[in-house]
Amino acid sequence: MPIFNRKKEAHRPVRVWARPEMKVTFRAEVMPGRSREQRTFTVKKVLGNGRVELYDFPEEHREGAFEPLNFLRDTVK
Repeated sequence: MPIFNRKKEAHRPVRVWARPEMKVTFRAEVMPGRSREQRTFTVKKVLGNGRVELYDFPEEHREGAFEPLNFLRDTVK
């Protein structure tokens, strides 16, 4: 009986764009007429498909619904 070498499946690294408890801001086109503060929410959970669940906002959302992340936005100059 032949023995087959099974290659371990190569796991592609998952690109993580958000983490729990970080702030994300919906794009202005998604929520027209609201200020940046009104469009900013906290990530509750990052799902396996790359979408996020937010505190105080229903449904799950994809990265494209949010403004690009700027990690230096809140730093003091």
